[in-house]
Amino acid sequence: MRLQLALNVNNLNEAISFYTKLFGAEPHKIRNGYANFSIESPPLKLVLFENPEAPERLNHLGVEVFNTEQVTAAKNRLSEGNILDEVQLSETCCHATQDKVWSREPQGLRWEWYLITDDAPHKTAEATRCCSRINNTE
Repeated sequence: MRLQLALNVNNLNEAISFYTKLFGAEPHKIRNGYANFSIESPPLKLVLFENPEAPERLNHLGVEVFNTEQVTAAKNRLSEGNILDEVQLSETCCHATQDKVWSREPQGLRWEWYLITDDAPHKTAEATRCCSRINNTE
């Protein structure tokens, strides 16, 4: 597992330059308005959304897992705790196909537990809509 930190940034190129230097790591993936880093030490998935109009810098938090059983365990735990907000299976979102479950903490911050099942899917309109929904730009 590794924690995910998804940030809204004003300028993607500036943010990529800064975080490359900060963590000594190159981006794993760069797309229009989007980049992510898969950092080994500390174990972190850093996701950047170019979203200058966002009211908050923090977009959402997550936990990336590496097998289906961990997504299922998270789903069961959230459901039993009555905090399961949404289940998305085989959803192409943010330039990867994923299985994920979402929860929303009392002040509204969203958390996701997710497994990437295809890291390089074809670009689709649905993937763009998903990123727009996460960015609150829809």
